[in-house]
Amino acid sequence: MPGAKGPNYMVPFRRKREFKTDYRLRYKLLKSGLPYFTVRRSNRYITVSVAVPEVGGDRTLFTVSSKILMKRYGWYGLKNTPAAYLTGLIAGKKAVSMGVKKAVINLGLAFTKRASIPFAAAMGARDAGLEIPMGEEAFVDESRIRGEHIAEYARMLRESDPELFKRRFSQYLAVGFDPLKIPEKFEEVRRAILGDEDA
Repeated sequence: MPGAKGPNYMVPFRRKREFKTDYRLRYKLLKSGLPYFTVRRSNRYITVSVAVPEVGGDRTLFTVSSKILMKRYGWYGLKNTPAAYLTGLIAGKKAVSMGVKKAVINLGLAFTKRASIPFAAAMGARDAGLEIPMGEEAFVDESRIRGEHIAEYARMLRESDPELFKRRFSQYLAVGFDPLKIPEKFEEVRRAILGDEDA
C-alpha cells in the first residue's frame, strides 16, 4: 500500500497529526513544574493566559486579551509587539495578584523561537513582577517594545506615499490617533497599567 510504513509503524497522537501539540516541548514544560505562560495571536488580537497542568488537562487560571487595551486605555493596534508587551504587563500583574510567582513560556506550535510577540509579552509580565526564565537572545529590543519601528514606518509612508499611509493606518486615523505618536502613547498606557489597581 502506498504510504505504508511496515508492521512496526506507530500512528502519531491525534494532536500531533493535527499540528496542535508538540509533545517533546510539552514534556519539558511538565518537568519544569511551573504554570504555563501562553501567548497566542489571532487575526485581530493577542491573548495571554496562565494555566496549570493537570492530569485531566490544563486548568486555565485566567486569560487576558489585547482588546482590553483599547477599551480601558485607548490603545490602538492590538496584535503588534507593543500590544503584546502591554497585554503581558496586565497578565503579569494579574498572575502576581493571584499568587503565581513564576511561570514558563509555552510557545506551542504557533511561534518560532525568534518570534518577538511571545517574548515581548513575557517581558511585560516580568516587568510586572512575574518571574519567567528567558535567555538573552530572546529579549526584544526596547525600541520595538515601544513601537518606534511602527512610528518610523508611518513617518516614512506619510512623506513618500500619503495615500498608502492613509490605507495602512486607516484604523488609527479613524479614531483620531496619530501613528507617529505610538511611542509616547505606549509610555502613557504602560504607566496607566502599572498604576491601575484593577488591571
